[in-house]
Amino acid sequence: MIEYPAKIYFDKVDKCFLVEFIDLPGCQTYGQTQEEAISNAVEALSGYLETIDSRKLPIPDPSKHKGEDIYYIKPEKNVSFAIWLRKKRQEKGYTQTQVAHILKISYQSYQRYENPSKSNPTLKTIAKLEEVLKEDLIKV
Repeated sequence: MIEYPAKIYFDKVDKCFLVEFIDLPGCQTYGQTQEEAISNAVEALSGYLETIDSRKLPIPDPSKHKGEDIYYIKPEKNVSFAIWLRKKRQEKGYTQTQVAHILKISYQSYQRYENPSKSNPTLKTIAKLEEVLKEDLIKV
């Protein structure tokens, strides 16, 4: 769904792998190993995006970068899904109320799907969202 570029490099002074997200100022973490740094990066990214969302700030689109120290990190699935769903709904020109009405659910129920800390749609709901948005949410 979405993934953000992160610069991951070994810092000789601190003797650990540092992670800096290029598009997200202040979103940083580290790990004693590269694997731990990547795992921590997923957690840091997810928390950062949830915080942006909770403050109703626009979530930056990820940029494209190349390099041997650039890694693309995906946030946790619930965060990724909620952000992706909001962007797709907005691209299609729907409001949350309109999508809730089409799905025949309450506005509050639909809001949870776009809330990274509460998003947990069923497969049945995902299938309905695919119909509404005319998108394949799950590519098998």
